[in-house]
Amino acid sequence: MRSQTVFMEYNKLISITGFSGLFELLSSKTDGAIVKSLDDQSTKFVSSRIHQFSHLESIEVYTTEDNVNLVDVFQAIKTAGKTLPSEKDDKAIKAYFKEVFPTMDFERVYTSDMKKMIKWYNVIDKNGIEVKLSNTEE
Repeated sequence: MRSQTVFMEYNKLISITGFSGLFELLSSKTDGAIVKSLDDQSTKFVSSRIHQFSHLESIEVYTTEDNVNLVDVFQAIKTAGKTLPSEKDDKAIKAYFKEVFPTMDFERVYTSDMKKMIKWYNVIDKNGIEVKLSNTEE
């Protein structure tokens, strides 16, 4: 088995409706995109007529103050350094986020959203992707 360093940028990560997991956006076309699964590294074309694409970089999370970018939640998870709860234990997930990100608006952020954040964080961590917003200076 050969060692291969793969550098992937956070701003290329997307979630696609109808598919589980995260994908790297390799190329976009007028009718869809060519993406690579972070789970099994398979590459495929996904039609934008059937599926919606969400860049992780553009996802915001409701808090009791101003909304924050998903990156802020991922960084709080990393900084906390605590063991992530099981995706099957709703109470443990809520308790975990109350400790790690207490300003999250728990009325508007559903447990299913928190589960997704944990899944996504695990995938990003497993793939060694640095979680940071791209520079938007022009």
